[in-house]
Amino acid sequence: MSNDQDLIKLYSARILALAADIPHLARLEAPDATVNRRSPLCGSSVTVDVSVKDGVLAAMGQDVKACALGQAAAAITAEAAVGAPLDVVETGRDQLKAMLKGKGGVPDAPFDGFEVLTPAVEYKNRHASILLCIEALAEAMATARTNA
Repeated sequence: MSNDQDLIKLYSARILALAADIPHLARLEAPDATVNRRSPLCGSSVTVDVSVKDGVLAAMGQDVKACALGQAAAAITAEAAVGAPLDVVETGRDQLKAMLKGKGGVPDAPFDGFEVLTPAVEYKNRHASILLCIEALAEAMATARTNA
């Protein structure tokens, strides 16, 4: 497969559609915690605000400045995470890392939408951007729990 065909596969219409429709883009007015993450390799960054009630993510807001893959990952994370407890978010994060390293399958529900990013396994320079949002979310939820 040529390099152009690899890139077309990587930036599929589904990934581009996710990147164009990221949920929860409005920042929260009074979050329980906020975390900013930046990928030094590509410069992508996310800021995630969380509101945690009774141990589950009640609301999130995010500011995403990332490539299409980072944006798609932020969309998948935001769609799946609201209503989830921290351990489910951490499991999704860990399973996504394993998937990207080629050491695991697609994350379990509710994060099974990351399946669309399986072509990115071959592009290690994109992994940090893909992980930004879910890592920031897990950190923010842990911080909110500690501050409660």
